Amino acid sequence: MSVRIAVTVNSKSYHETVDDRYTLADFLRERLRLTGTHLGCEHGVCGACTVIVDGASVRSCLMLAAQADGASVETVESLAAGGDLNPVQRAFKENHALQCGFCTSGFLMSVTAALREGPVRSADEAREVLSGNICRCTGYRGMVQAVLDVSS
Repeated sequence: MSVRIAVTVNSKSYHETVDDRYTLADFLRERLRLTGTHLGCEHGVCGACTVIVDGASVRSCLMLAAQADGASVETVESLAAGGDLNPVQRAFKENHALQCGFCTSGFLMSVTAALREGPVRSADEAREVLSGNICRCTGYRGMVQAVLDVSS
């Protein structure tokens, strides 16, 4: 069955008809061609597909596109302005907090959502912010420092 949705993605409005079983991740990647949202496990465990929906970080592989009807969605493509990295992206780069880059978009979106709630004051708090995402390439030391740097 198809449903009509109206959704704002990265400040742009879309009115689309989607299959009622179409995930938000697939909608973003396949329909809107916003391929920065990655699909890793497709079970909500790895966090690679994390986006921000109405201010909250969510796993887009677990959310249906139809559930985003009327919502405001932010993807990693929304972070850089005019080709300039935003502070979170810059901190990740400066702290070598990425390696292959597959998981990076999910981490960036999780950290962005967390920092909007308030500063991260300790390494333990930074680890808690990062704990919902999995990276198989890096140690987390650079990511922890990036979160602390951007939060100060």
